[in-house]
Amino acid sequence: MFTAEEFDAEALGDDERAAPTLGADGQPLVRVRLPRRGQMLGQVEQLLGDRRMMINCTDGNMRLCRIPGKIRKRIWIKEGNIVLLEPWEVQTKERGDILWRYTHQQADWLRRHGHLKGIED
Repeated sequence: MFTAEEFDAEALGDDERAAPTLGADGQPLVRVRLPRRGQMLGQVEQLLGDRRMMINCTDGNMRLCRIPGKIRKRIWIKEGNIVLLEPWEVQTKERGDILWRYTHQQADWLRRHGHLKGIED
């Protein structure tokens, strides 16, 4: 057991990691994964079940996308979420795989910087 003198927050590992990192303007920094070659952003329009969903993409197409088994248990996707997807090599304009789901803060950053222009809210 600890006595009151021995109980110290620093000894338990309470350090600066809990505080958000601030940028030059005083706002918290947001790390955002941007699309690479062959990838695009989209907004989930409808959940279809069995790991599939309809996504409105930034290129104007509606795609039937699936969550690959590698990330299926790691992410939970709801209608309205912004996702990163990669179209299939065959049926490029119709189907794709979901690679990443953005948090609300990341989605706001993408909107402010003009990455979601093809998606109407």
